[in-house]
Amino acid sequence: MPDQLNRRCRALACALPSDAAFSHWTAAALLGVPSRNCPSIHVVLAPRTVLPQRRELVVHGRALLPEDIDSVDGVRVTSGARLYVDLAEYLTPAELVAVGDAVLRQHLTDADALAERVVAAARRRGVARARDCLGRLDARAQSAPESAVRYWLTSHDLPPPTPQLEISDERGRVVAHADLGYEEWRVLIEYEGRQHGAGEQFDRDVERYSRIAAQGWLVIRFGREQLRRPQVMIQRVRQALLSRGWRPPPRM
Repeated sequence: MPDQLNRRCRALACALPSDAAFSHWTAAALLGVPSRNCPSIHVVLAPRTVLPQRRELVVHGRALLPEDIDSVDGVRVTSGARLYVDLAEYLTPAELVAVGDAVLRQHLTDADALAERVVAAARRRGVARARDCLGRLDARAQSAPESAVRYWLTSHDLPPPTPQLEISDERGRVVAHADLGYEEWRVLIEYEGRQHGAGEQFDRDVERYSRIAAQGWLVIRFGREQLRRPQVMIQRVRQALLSRGWRPPPRM
């Protein structure tokens, strides 16, 4: 898909003004940032009286700063920081956190540059959401579902879990890495994609979880169905933490 999209964008770029850059979901796909699938091609360019019109194009007339431009195999795309700001208007907070985590993880921007770009976008739609999500971003997250789970937990008065938590045995040897975890209460959270139920991966997971359990950890596993019902995830993690001695802070 990225190669096919890159070819489409290269062909379209020949008919676009020189200041145009591929943006929004198109930029996300080209940059390898997980987000919603969008069949249309999105571009952004400086506002002008007449914008390019093609059937497959969605054109956004907005100013572009020099730092807003990146390149993927010779194709002009918006930068990671600009991508975060552009998508803030359209994504849910959980989806936006996943995008922010990804641009940080892939070194498409850094936290300071991202914060500066959000400040510069002060009057844009979605900027309040972008600003609110900044403090929830974590470059250690390895997948969009993991980012979404972390968002839901931290937005409902639960302590922030540590992404990619190392699990060690009694000799100090690392036996596993968990998607998310609470070391103080020895509670782990794992998101399982469909690949975890098949063949050798299933056998590896059985071995991995038995090693983790042997070290006294409680593991909560979520899949796509639970991700659609965040209140279920929140309640189960809350119950697990309470069972391990966590107590919620007193309400003010």
